[in-house]
Amino acid sequence: MDFTKTQTYYNLARSFAGECQAGMRYQLTAREATHQGYYVLADTIKTIAKNETNHARVFFQTLLKEAGSRDNIHIDASYPFHSGTLAQNLQFAAIDEQDESENIYPQFAKIAREEGFEQIALKFEQVAKVEDNHRIIFGYLHEAFEDGSLYKAERPMLWICSECGFMHTSKESWKVCPLCGAPQGDTELHLPFKKENL
Repeated sequence: MDFTKTQTYYNLARSFAGECQAGMRYQLTAREATHQGYYVLADTIKTIAKNETNHARVFFQTLLKEAGSRDNIHIDASYPFHSGTLAQNLQFAAIDEQDESENIYPQFAKIAREEGFEQIALKFEQVAKVEDNHRIIFGYLHEAFEDGSLYKAERPMLWICSECGFMHTSKESWKVCPLCGAPQGDTELHLPFKKENL
């Protein structure tokens, strides 16, 4: 079978393009978080952007392995182009990640499996699990940012300054680290996770 005639070939190209764009969108969101003084939030978003870039690398390398180098691959696909406030961008990211984890990559995995590419199907499924965790993180960050609970908790939590390591247990983070004077935006965040995706 000529791999370049399969739907999986085009789905890999679409996935590469989509992950590159997601990585850049998240870099721009992280930049805005930094401008607003949310340094640890920016670092968290940058880590997810790095994840997306590595997903793109996996898809790109798989495409090269299966089809070799190409001058162009014509793909017909839709990609999100939305932007707003920092809070809105966190919400957009959660929505985009949900689409990838629940619709796009499971469908691409199904097609790859039907076309006889089990290892590629597994890659799509593995990426879908990571995207689901990204959805959870972005959803949490959006809600916490919107309702002002990013640095507050219902029960006492351990807050850690990412700059000097100062630790304190309370229901709310400090506004300024009492040890080094770092702003609240340098306080480590408490992020949710799904055990089944570990």
